[in-house]
Amino acid sequence: MNPAKKLLNTSLLLSLLVFRICISLDTISPNVPVKDGDILVSKGEAFALGFFSPGNSGRRYVGIWYYEVPEQTVVWVANRDSPLNDTSGVLCINGHGNLVLNTKNRSTPIWSTNASVSSSTNNSMAQLLDSGNLVLVLPDSQRVTWQSFDHPTNTLLPLMKLGLDRRIGLNRSLTSSKFKDDPGTGNYSYGIHPNGYPQLFLYKGTTPLWRAGSWTGRRWSGVPVRIRNFLNYSFVNNQDEVTTMYGVTEPKVLFTRLVLNESGAVERFTWNDNKWVGFWSFPEDCDTYGECGSNSFCDPYDPDKFQCTCLPSFEPKSTRDWYLRDGSGGCMRRRGASTCRSGEGFVKLARVKVPDTSIARVNMSLSLKECEQECLRNCSCSAYSSAEETRGGIGCLSWHGDLVDIRTFSNAGQDLFIRVDAAVLGILLYH
Repeated sequence: MNPAKKLLNTSLLLSLLVFRICISLDTISPNVPVKDGDILVSKGEAFALGFFSPGNSGRRYVGIWYYEVPEQTVVWVANRDSPLNDTSGVLCINGHGNLVLNTKNRSTPIWSTNASVSSSTNNSMAQLLDSGNLVLVLPDSQRVTWQSFDHPTNTLLPLMKLGLDRRIGLNRSLTSSKFKDDPGTGNYSYGIHPNGYPQLFLYKGTTPLWRAGSWTGRRWSGVPVRIRNFLNYSFVNNQDEVTTMYGVTEPKVLFTRLVLNESGAVERFTWNDNKWVGFWSFPEDCDTYGECGSNSFCDPYDPDKFQCTCLPSFEPKSTRDWYLRDGSGGCMRRRGASTCRSGEGFVKLARVKVPDTSIARVNMSLSLKECEQECLRNCSCSAYSSAEETRGGIGCLSWHGDLVDIRTFSNAGQDLFIRVDAAVLGILLYH
């Protein structure tokens, strides 16, 4: 063979080999699995996927972590509740086109994507994207049949949706780890509660712990404005979905993540000066769900004063408990008060997290003035507020019955209008 031609063929072969290796860096195909000890790296080297052992644990998990962050920070775990006890694990595409985690000692998979893939195809491929999303794709049609962003663990990344896909009944929520060195499913969850006017909730089991509140058009009602200086939140609520996600507006913020930790705190971290910096954490003071009972509000800003206060026209159900600084019993309408066509009206409570909206009525076509008139006509309507803060306040939220989980803010919050009787209205207006 001509030496020049032989050299050219060798160069082409090497180029093809290098090309195949580059392609395999971020992709799992039927012929290219990931074994324990291998790692998959996204194209822009933002994230890596492989096997890991958390902390001092010897258990092996498949996870995704930041590739460029020297402190291994795992953002997603596949087999969080089915760890391996050795290094025999293999992540591969099976004959049905699904991504599965197998070991040499088991005939059934440890973990699988369980995607709806045609049984006649086995040419699926899994790719790790620079967003941190692991996607299972049919190359011919480029159809995504499964993605890790639809199955979050304890971390919410930029452009990752939280909430309900109404078309297929998929509800994405964060769930805490059991312990720091055990990524198994813990007791806490954080996600969108779609009933009434949708809102973000933190739960322990089925018990609500904290309400981030409803979407106001600019923010979540229970989250002060100050935490959004480098983030851009969006919210979608239509017939197909009710979801939220966030993006980063500051180019200097390379990595940021929202984490539901094993103790039930929702935390925001950013990578700065070669370390993770905690930017904020919730719940805070006055954030425990229903801390002051019904028909009252919690004010954390005066340490010398009991933080629970009855709403205007209400009084403590138990004066003894209130005196002992236990507001959990809440408040009731003052004895003898009449709020049904007896000259009653509304008093504004400013800068608050509005009551639990899962039991609120919503009418987005009404203005704030029309909302007041609608509420006044209905004797069971106990309060109203704008649904959104934008354009001077649009939409109408109204509550019928007890008002639960209200707190004040120093420089944020919405206006809430409380129904009061004529006597209280006259006193408050006079002052």
